Amino acid sequence: MKNWAGNLEYASADVRRPESVAELAEVVARSSRVKALGSRHSFNRVGDTDGVHILLDALPQQIDLDSAKGTVRVSGGVSYGALCRTLEQSGAAIHNLASLPHISVAGAVQTGTHGSGVDNQSLAGAVEAIELVRPSGEQVRLSRADGDEFLASVVGVGALGIVTGLELAVRPSFRMRQRVLVDLPWGRALESFNDLVSGAYSVSLFTNYSGQSISQAWFKALDEEPALADLFGATAALTPRHPLPDMSAENCTLQMDEPGLWLDRLPHFRHEFTPSKGEELQSEFILPLEHAPAAIEAVRSIADRLAPLLFVSEIRTGAADEFWLSPFYRQQSVALHFTWKPLQPEVEAVLPELEDLLRPFGARPHWGKLFSPEGHDWEQLYPRFAAFRSLASAHDPEGKFRNALLDSILGVPASSAR
Repeated sequence: MKNWAGNLEYASADVRRPESVAELAEVVARSSRVKALGSRHSFNRVGDTDGVHILLDALPQQIDLDSAKGTVRVSGGVSYGALCRTLEQSGAAIHNLASLPHISVAGAVQTGTHGSGVDNQSLAGAVEAIELVRPSGEQVRLSRADGDEFLASVVGVGALGIVTGLELAVRPSFRMRQRVLVDLPWGRALESFNDLVSGAYSVSLFTNYSGQSISQAWFKALDEEPALADLFGATAALTPRHPLPDMSAENCTLQMDEPGLWLDRLPHFRHEFTPSKGEELQSEFILPLEHAPAAIEAVRSIADRLAPLLFVSEIRTGAADEFWLSPFYRQQSVALHFTWKPLQPEVEAVLPELEDLLRPFGARPHWGKLFSPEGHDWEQLYPRFAAFRSLASAHDPEGKFRNALLDSILGVPASSAR
């Protein structure tokens, strides 16, 4: 098996497709090493194992809305595309979406995946409860009332159990419109950065860091929000755009300020199409919002080396949360996302230089994308990191849910060290 991008082949010795949570729990209990796979939209080996891979696609794909509680329960393998269509049929919505609707809810939440908006938390921010299978096969449910155990588990990078279900907060359905600006001058963007990224409910900037301007700025506004008064020196696109200049906008969500439902505007790509390039690599680094202009200028200093490797880079924002390993833990943030061409040796050669530039700004890598594990002081970046490591060792002393990447980050459990 390979991941979605095709840049890695999984190392599992066996693959199982359980048809119930009970069957899944039995597989976990019998296995010495095990990991779950959802949409396989990770670009590193965070979801890999040399033991048994459990595919979640044969489990019942349940989406159960509780309008009285204002929540929806989804099973582990459900995609955001399926969730959103079901919610909209009942007049409900969730607060934010990533750019791609095909990713699984469980995998996105576990790795800290997010959308954009200075006041919008990551996808994990909607989680009210989480259901996990522990190494023994025990099934547990944790809610916000469980305090630290809950806050450690939601963005758990697969180290605390296999996620079989999530309860998410919902809100009433809403309408949005999407406008794209082109050729946004760097000088104006950086001097007015907070105003720029606060210009709509969700804002994304697309660039390769070279030249004098940002190629595109996407503003996703609530229908009731006023029209963008200041174009920040850019011009309004006269035709729909794709983030990649050489691709048709046919697969993108509708633009040109045409109102539509939240699920048809918050993602960049339409539900019914295969999104983005497919054969690509991704990295992302999240850092405090106040450092955004300086950090972006640092990245621009090596634009000559980055641009030939990039399809595009996206700059987004996110609100603070309380999840221990969330890249947004207790900081309003800017996220610098890099969509690389499928040139892994070249990308891995430049990553340490990029990480060195971003290190002074406290940049936290996205857990599911390419980064250098040895290049980060995890305890400095995450105040609750030591507590998370202790919790992971307590719940999984034999390292059943571990792999080489997680061991390099969390350390090898003493009882499983060879």
